[in-house]
Amino acid sequence: MRILYYVFFCFLFSGSVWAQTPSTAVTTQPAKEKVIIIYGSADCHYCIDTKAYLDKRKIAYVFYDIDKDTVALREMLAKLKQAGMPTYGLSIPVIDKYGVLFMNDIPFDDFLKKLD
Repeated sequence: MRILYYVFFCFLFSGSVWAQTPSTAVTTQPAKEKVIIIYGSADCHYCIDTKAYLDKRKIAYVFYDIDKDTVALREMLAKLKQAGMPTYGLSIPVIDKYGVLFMNDIPFDDFLKKLD
C-alpha cells in the first residue's frame, strides 16, 4: 500500500513540475511590441548600414552581436531552423521582422526595402 501512495505522489508532483517548466521553444510569431530584431556583427558593414537605415526612418529595432552574444546566436539559429531556413552559409544581418525571418542574401537595396 505504501508503494501505491509513493507512486501516486510521485506522479502527482511530477505533473505539477512539468506544468511549471518554462518552454524553451522559440517562437517567430509577432510580439505585442513591434520591434525588429537584427542578428549581426558590429564589424559588418551591411549590419551597420541596416541600423543606419532603420535609424533614419525611426523604426524601432534591437541589435544582437552574434560574434559576442552566444545566447543570441543560438536564438537566431533556432529561429532559422524552426522556419525551415538553412543555418549554414548565412548572410548577415539576419532579420526577425515581427516574426518573419529573412537575411541579406538578395541585392542589398532589395533587402533594405523589406525592412519598411
